[in-house]
Amino acid sequence: MRHHLVHLALALTLAQALPLGAEPTIGAAEFDAYVTGKTLTYAEGGQIFGTEEYLPGRRVRWAFTGDICQYGTWYEENGQICFVYEHDPTPQCWTFWQGTNGLRARFAGDPEGRELTEVQNSDEPLICAGPDVGV
Repeated sequence: MRHHLVHLALALTLAQALPLGAEPTIGAAEFDAYVTGKTLTYAEGGQIFGTEEYLPGRRVRWAFTGDICQYGTWYEENGQICFVYEHDPTPQCWTFWQGTNGLRARFAGDPEGRELTEVQNSDEPLICAGPDVGV
């Protein structure tokens, strides 16, 4: 009987930790295996949010649509994937999980619970806009 109660308590704890129907979050190893060498475009509420190219060695190149590229790195902390970019040392941490159509992500501490969804996955490098293009 005690054995069943332990399993029931564990199941209830896990059910409370995940929203109904949510997939478990992914950590650094799974994230790295999925993204390295790819360029992913993310949308929020059906609108393109931005695109990130995932380079070897946990390096990234990010751009909001039509904006210049920002270079940075990523690491895992407390089950979240955190990004630090060259012009902003403040970590930008996200919880990622594998959805049915690609990655989904939620920004850490976002009280509105907004979510980014992967809408395009490419092996092509990110095309960067910027002041030095064509120079």
